[in-house]
Formats: sequence, structure tokens, C-alpha cells
Amino acid sequence: MRRLAIPLALMLALGGLVSPAQADKVARTEECQGDWLPATPTASDVMDGEISLVGLPPYKLGKKINWGASPYDNRSWEFVFQSLRWMGALVVEYENSGERRYLDRATEIAKDWVANNKHGARTTKPYVWQDHPVSLRTQPLLCLSKHVNESWLKESLAEHAKLLSDPRLYKKGHNHGIDQDIALMGIGCRYGRKNWTDLAVKRLTETVKLDVDSQGALMEQAPRYAVYVNSRLRVAMANLKACDRKVPAEIAKRTDALNDFVAHATMPNGYMVPLGDGSAETEPKMDVKTPKQKVRTYRAGYVFGRTAWDDRNSAYYSLRYGPGMKFHGHEDHLGVTYYAKGRDILVDGGFHSYEKSAYRYWTLSPEAHNVPTVVGARFKPRTASKLTATKYGDDRQSFKLTDQAYGVSRTRSVLVNHGDDLMAVLDTASGGKKIQNVWRFDPSLKLISKSGGKVVLGDDKFKVTLLQLSSCDPVGGQRVERGGKLGWVSPTYLSKKQTNVVISPSAKSLLTVIVPNTDSPKVSCSASKVTVDGITFPADLF
Repeated sequence: MRRLAIPLALMLALGGLVSPAQADKVARTEECQGDWLPATPTASDVMDGEISLVGLPPYKLGKKINWGASPYDNRSWEFVFQSLRWMGALVVEYENSGERRYLDRATEIAKDWVANNKHGARTTKPYVWQDHPVSLRTQPLLCLSKHVNESWLKESLAEHAKLLSDPRLYKKGHNHGIDQDIALMGIGCRYGRKNWTDLAVKRLTETVKLDVDSQGALMEQAPRYAVYVNSRLRVAMANLKACDRKVPAEIAKRTDALNDFVAHATMPNGYMVPLGDGSAETEPKMDVKTPKQKVRTYRAGYVFGRTAWDDRNSAYYSLRYGPGMKFHGHEDHLGVTYYAKGRDILVDGGFHSYEKSAYRYWTLSPEAHNVPTVVGARFKPRTASKLTATKYGDDRQSFKLTDQAYGVSRTRSVLVNHGDDLMAVLDTASGGKKIQNVWRFDPSLKLISKSGGKVVLGDDKFKVTLLQLSSCDPVGGQRVERGGKLGWVSPTYLSKKQTNVVISPSAKSLLTVIVPNTDSPKVSCSASKVTVDGITFPADLF
């Protein structure tokens, strides 16, 4: 939560406390206060002419700003720069401190931006007036309008409203659409334009029904975006009330249901499972109740399960299936992640950035995820998959998933045992086709040994063993890549780390067993059952 008053130590560092004679008496406004501002840059940074955006190094603005600047050739940086939210930090600081210099500089920046970024002008960068910069820029301009009553600002906001209300530019069923509706509603309420407000409320209700299903699952295929959508919907509901509008019941209901989805998608270490365009450092700062269920299956294409709530050492797993890849999704269907004994074990390839690079496109591909592939068959992108069978117990769950992403039925069964932690995965393909799979381990786990269908990884404190069988026979010949073509992971934005990836040999069926906390599990197998370190389960996992 952004503080409402500048800390004493920082005031002293800036040259002392402001006396009543130096400060304006400023009312705090709903348009300016709240959590819409990022933590960086601060108002002091902007006044010093230096801003840091999306975690990249600081950029020197100078007195005269170059609005075409793109110092890092990074699309996210460009969008955030053009959103002007960093300018809004100055107006918020003016409301908090009463120091006129903050408002004067904010006005100077905004007026210069308006003069140099006319919509449709030859010198204006095309991305400046794309949907997301437009919607995000509306908030700081509205905030400024509470203290600056000048025609250039009102006219610019009218231009924003015109684009926000254009159906050709509207991103229905997406978080961008939610932001567009919040922005249009804000302008409509600010200037008494009922037609804009009515349109925003109507569209918002429709978009929420598409973006958040009745179970509360986000349909954008990256769980971390559920945190953002949840926060934006709460802003939308607060703004509706402030505008003397009734909050549609469906919006309130699905926003509350989204809380449970976020809870289930959060691992025992407090971070969200990084699926789709999701970073492993996303820590939801939300007040959510602990769900009653420890395992939850979502029609949107997720299974999340754990041993217990509020226990960092609880086992946790995720499975992916459902509609074909869209929005922030990856080609991760039938993929799994696994966490046990307080450690990440099987991890997703991660999210690097939105830059149009070969590596970005690789992170979207099946090879960047813990999935089976059909040998000799061509992959068909954006293929839907189904969850066809489930079996629940307190100490064990089983699931079966299938699709035809390779032109034949590709089937994966997953069994997770709790207490004595273990994950077993059975992969097959129809038509006598052979199957192969990849297993991406957390970067902290180094290769210790590999022989006879057994791969051991670990560090000084922890070991984990991967076993592979086909029709009860150990299957050797695993390759382990660290770096190279497959051995990479991107746990955080713009990061790329080497990690160990186990590539299986091909076989008509592959049973893979992940056994945490050991380097020497004992295995026995028959046609109907498998026993690993005293844990017995059906050979077909059901």
C-alpha cells in the first residue's frame, strides 16, 4: 500500500520539512489516491529527472523529454513510459505534501506530452495510442484534472474517451478490456458523460463473464494475471460506487471467486506457480481466506493440489489441460509441476518477456514444459485437451488427460502420493506410436548420477530421483542437458538460467516416477502394481 505521507527521513533529505506557508492546502481525491501507482519511480526520482521502469536500469529524462525514447528496445518499457503513471506520482505527492513544485512539474510534463503526441500525427509513435497505454494513461491524466482545469487536458481526455469507446479497439474478455472500461468510466464520471459510463459498465460486465469463469478461474492461461485482474476489478467496483452506480452482481461474485483461484494457484512457499506468462517471483499480496479444499480442478484447464495449507513443506502440484493456447498461455497442455519437502522440483520453462525473440517463442513451445511428445509426429499448435478421469483421496490423487496435438491420442495419467511424497506419470500414444518426454528440474538441483533408467539430482541438503520404466522394465538412455538446446529456465522477467533437463528415450509407454528426498529408492513392479520405497500403486495409476 502506498503511504499517504512522505516519511520524515526523506523529507529531511529533500531539504527539510515544509512549513504551512510553503504548502498548499490540498484535498486528497479518489482519482489520485489508491494502489494504481507502481512502487518505482518515486516522485523524488521523477523530480530528479531519472526513472526506472519494468525493472530496467534508470533512464535520464532531462528537462526536455524525448517522447520517442526507447533506450532498451523493450516493448514493456515503451508502454509503461507512455502510460504516464510515473508523472502521476508527482500529483499524488502534491496531494500528500502540499508542495506546489510537484504539481507544476506534473503539469509541465503532461502538457508537453499532449503537445508532442497528437493522435494520428506522423511524428507520434504508433504504440502511444494502442489500447493499453491509452487506458493506463487515463488515470494519471484524470488525477491531474482534479487540480488543473485547462482546455488542453480536458480535450486530451475526450480524445482518450473516443478511442476507449471505439468497439474496433476494445479487448473484450481480456484484462486490457477491464482497464479500458475502468478508464472510460473514470472519464464519464469526471465530466458527467452518462453515455460513456453506461457503455463502460455494460462492456465490463460482459468482459468479466468471459475473462473469469463461474468457478473463479482466469481464462487468460497465466495464473499470475489473476492477481492483477482481481485488483483491477476491485478498483472498478469502488469506482462504480463512487459514481453512484450499482455494482453488477456477477462482477462482485466472480471477483470473490477469483480469490480462491489465486489461493489454489499459490505454492506453499508463498509464490504463484509460474504457468503461462508467469514469473516465479509473483507473491500475491492479497487478503484471501484459506479454501476448504486441498485439491481443486478447474474447467479452464488447471488442477492444483497440496498436502496441507499453511505449511511450507507441503507437497504441491499443478496439471494443465483445457482450451487451446491463447492470450498469455503456453503450449503446456498435459504439463506438470511438482514441489515437495519445501523445494521446487519440476518447474516450468517460465516467462522471459514479451519481446519478439527466438527465445521468447521457444518458452511458449512444448519443449519448454514437462510434457510428452509423440515421436515422428508433427505438433498441431493451439490444440485443446481434456481431463477424462479423476480419483481423489486424502493421501493420493490420480488424473488422466488426453489430446490429439500430434494427430493421434496422446494420454498422460498422473498419480500424486502425499505423506510419503511421490509423483508417478504414465505416458502413452495411440496407433502404436512411441512417446518421449522431458523433465525440467529446478536450477538448484545438479546432476549427481545417471544409469539404468535412474537419474539422481540434488545439492548438499536434498536429493531427488527420477525413475523410468516401460512395461515394468527399467528404461535407460536418458540424456541430461544443462544449457544447450533445452536446458534453460526463466524464473523472472528477462532472466535466463541454465538448468538440468532430463530427456527420456522413446518407448510405447513410459512410466516416470519422481521420488523426493532420496537417491536410492527401491523399486518392484508387476503387470498390475508398482512399489517404490514401500509405496504401492496401480501400474495404470488408477
